[in-house]
Amino acid sequence: MINFTLKQFRYFEALARHGHFGRAAEVCAISQPALSMQIKELEAALGTDLFERGARQVRLTGFGEAFAVRVRDILRSVDELADIARAAQSRLAGRLRIGVIPTIAPYLLPTIIGNLMRQNADLDLQLRETVTPKLLTELAEGRLDTAIVALPISEPSLTEMPLFSEDFVLIRPAEDEGKPVPSRERLREMRLLLLEEGHCFRDQALSFCNMSAAPPRELLDGSSLSTLVQMVSAGIGVTLIPEMAMAVETRSAAVSVARFGDPKPQRMVGMVWRKTSPLAKQLAQVAELVRVSAQSLRSQQGAT
Repeated sequence: MINFTLKQFRYFEALARHGHFGRAAEVCAISQPALSMQIKELEAALGTDLFERGARQVRLTGFGEAFAVRVRDILRSVDELADIARAAQSRLAGRLRIGVIPTIAPYLLPTIIGNLMRQNADLDLQLRETVTPKLLTELAEGRLDTAIVALPISEPSLTEMPLFSEDFVLIRPAEDEGKPVPSRERLREMRLLLLEEGHCFRDQALSFCNMSAAPPRELLDGSSLSTLVQMVSAGIGVTLIPEMAMAVETRSAAVSVARFGDPKPQRMVGMVWRKTSPLAKQLAQVAELVRVSAQSLRSQQGAT
């Protein structure tokens, strides 16, 4: 009989995910030699290699890839056992892993974190900021409990809870203050600055401008909303940003803000989690807190 340990499985999964002993050891909070020893012991127990070891990175072998699928299923099931125990409690406690997309995280997270921790002092809150496709993958693999994203996701295995909608605003150079707001047709003729591919906000902005099929030559990419606004300040073009980002991103930039008439570009923000999650009731409570946090942020911005 081959003996495995959950610790070995977690070390293996970390190395499979990061493809690098040093990064995997850092994530697992152990030394690199200790991680390497555990992987070697696992391979010895299996009687075959799990990884191809290169000078700078490691890759899964064919057997390692098949093994990784089963290991992730096992780890997800183990984590769900802990979730069942937490679900039996009347309040949130223990670990809660929340993913957030970059066009929401810097603006809404401070309010969400404050509200969560005030109401749930024993909560071990773990946050992850990245683009929607990565969040959905990590959610499916059990590495996240929930994610705050733009809806719809339309994934049958996930519960979607719409929370609030928000408008997009147009950011132009300061000298454009007071000029007529361009139509969608006129926007297609302007130098439009948008987030790089992979961000759902890029796709939403392109959709509003009817550019999804064939983006214009004058389309320029940036890595963050802050970068885009500073590029506008430098006179390079114009951009769209979500309303919640307006106060933060425009306070130190020589830009003007314009609002579109109807139909306004907007997005629906919500939370998603696995339909099988034992924490569904608690996550619905978190979703309500996120909605209240967004209302509070909007009120604060309206008062300034």
